[in-house]
Amino acid sequence: MARMRAVQVKAANGDFELVERDIPEPGKRHVRIKVQACGVCHSDSFTKEGIYPGLTFPRVPGHEVVGMIDAVGQDVPEWKPGQRVGVGWHGGHCGHCNSCRHGDFITCATGQVPGISYDGGYADYMIAPFEALASVPAELAAEDAAPLLCAGITTFNALRNSGLRAGDLVAILGIGGLGHLAVQFAAKMGCRTVAIARGADKEPLARKLGAQIYIDSKTQDVAAELTRLGGAKVVLATVTNAQAMSATVAGLGVDGRLIVLGAAMEPVEVPPFAVIGARRGVVGWPSGTSIESEETMAFSVLAGIRPMIETMPLERAAEAYAKMMSGDARFRMVLTTGH
Repeated sequence: MARMRAVQVKAANGDFELVERDIPEPGKRHVRIKVQACGVCHSDSFTKEGIYPGLTFPRVPGHEVVGMIDAVGQDVPEWKPGQRVGVGWHGGHCGHCNSCRHGDFITCATGQVPGISYDGGYADYMIAPFEALASVPAELAAEDAAPLLCAGITTFNALRNSGLRAGDLVAILGIGGLGHLAVQFAAKMGCRTVAIARGADKEPLARKLGAQIYIDSKTQDVAAELTRLGGAKVVLATVTNAQAMSATVAGLGVDGRLIVLGAAMEPVEVPPFAVIGARRGVVGWPSGTSIESEETMAFSVLAGIRPMIETMPLERAAEAYAKMMSGDARFRMVLTTGH
């Protein structure tokens, strides 16, 4: 039987292991993907550290996957071998819970996540249900498309569903893996785009990405600066620092929203008085479905938006993960298989 490489985690807080496995066969309603690239996301720590509910080991991480379909199981409509596809955080849904019955598949009560619910893209091949597949535009290289399937869709979807309109003041908190894409999306959507980060050294990049205004949270009062600008319609929080998120709330305008994307473990502190008078709100946003991945990639092609990436071969997955977790990545690490 043909064999493949895979990088697995054998137990919670275990090391990454490069192993050889049999190439799997797709079951009913599933396809096999010959992986070309897989992004390394902070959420891969849920697998590495074993903190996601119901996780079983060994498990191959990876939910920013781009590759070619090379085998199709029974009862798979439309998708054919040779098509280039991506799989993001949304890795399947049940179809019968209340969320699914309302067509809200990303909040499925038992939704699947590649690299958590089943083996993901840190491998030469992976199996995925057909409903998780997104068609990848020819204009996007595999390594550029991969981060758009999580970091990209999360920021793009959060912004376009926030109620903002062209000309609104939108602030992006954090210029990292998600933030550097969010600044590009907000600017290309026609927003007055504010970038917020620590230190003056990040300002040139923020402006290059499309921000018209930069706030240095080390030396400036973020809420006061946003208020001086008229108040933000949206603050998109891409950092994992709850204190930094809390510091923006008073800078929201009337009906403004702090949209939380960074999965911080500590609580965001919001005094009731700060939200009552101006009808401010704090909400979260969870990625999106496969068709929304396609729309994210299509907009990225249309607007000339690309992630800033560093690639490493599959066998250096542990190194890529460590660089991402340390914050040294500029800004997304992507594993490549050579296929």
